[in-house]
Amino acid sequence: MRKLFLLLLLVIAVFISRPLWEDKVSPYADLSFMDTISDRVLSVIETPNISNALETFTDTITAIIVDIDDAVQQAPRIQSDEPAPSVEKPDLSIPTEQVFSIYNIKLGDSRDQVEQELGEPARQSQNEFGSSWYAYHENFGNFVMVSYNEDGLVNGLFTNQDLITSSIGVTLESSKENVRKELGDPLTTIRKGLIRYQLQNDGEYDVYQVDDAYATIFYDKHEDYTVTAVQIIHESLESERTEIYTEPSDSLKQGFEYQLFDLTNAARVEHGQSVLTWDEQVRETARKHSLDMAENSYFDHTNLNGQSPFDRMKEDGVSYRVAGENLAYGQFSSIYAHEGLMNSLGHRENILKPEFGYLGVGVAFNDDSQPYFTENFFNK
Repeated sequence: MRKLFLLLLLVIAVFISRPLWEDKVSPYADLSFMDTISDRVLSVIETPNISNALETFTDTITAIIVDIDDAVQQAPRIQSDEPAPSVEKPDLSIPTEQVFSIYNIKLGDSRDQVEQELGEPARQSQNEFGSSWYAYHENFGNFVMVSYNEDGLVNGLFTNQDLITSSIGVTLESSKENVRKELGDPLTTIRKGLIRYQLQNDGEYDVYQVDDAYATIFYDKHEDYTVTAVQIIHESLESERTEIYTEPSDSLKQGFEYQLFDLTNAARVEHGQSVLTWDEQVRETARKHSLDMAENSYFDHTNLNGQSPFDRMKEDGVSYRVAGENLAYGQFSSIYAHEGLMNSLGHRENILKPEFGYLGVGVAFNDDSQPYFTENFFNK
């Protein structure tokens, strides 16, 4: 009885002293939650010779990769029908009036100039700035996304391929150390309305203000933190996004879906893999799972009914011999979601897996306008 009394006294003392040891509320909104990536990647191969290749997965990427590799080694190798595209790299010049250019395109160039260089866009889709990304590529080689203002002048650029030149010598595969040597310390906060948001600081990207623009330099932590992508957004375009998350709409949902598909294929081409084919049927499977997670506030490959991605695909009539799923949520664009997935080893392997031939992407938003991304990969 005496021990119980002393224990109660200790609990009361800790509770009373709580203000002394709890951290003070930060004056900033912390954005580290935006970079949530599911810590489990699922992949399965089903063939007549393997009746049950789906293993019980643990929460560690290493164990999951071992399971996947074992299944791949036991099953016949399935390749996409399309070979990896080969596209001639353009002659690139170093910009003199701005720090960065992408495929010789700079902020302020006209749409006519861009399309004389790149041809007609392959896709137009809404982005988080209330503008559109125009995607230019040759079967996902020489991949560039461009945004234009109302006067038809470039106000946004992105690429995740070797099309970056700069007046300071930063290119694709430059080291993070070299970027910071040339550009200094990156921004730690960004202001939206009356709120100043604390940028995440896990080292996977840096944000700088250069040339009246925000330049986001993404790094590949699996390749010694070298530059893997660059996004350049003019200050006037960034100011259009008054909240850190954009108000959801059907066109934004579709935009995020197609952008994540395009980014995935551009990454595959950059890494010598074949192009995936968009699949509308599995997109609906992915959409339903994203919506279920958003509406019911959970984040998992297994839904609340106990169904795995493969259960959901089969229920929707999707036939496959190999399949996988990537999940992400909280990022405010498909670009950030994709780059985060590429920096997570199991997800990266799904994105670059040669056995996959088809992809459908489904996006949904929760009540706080945060997007949930589901990628369903498979091959027939």
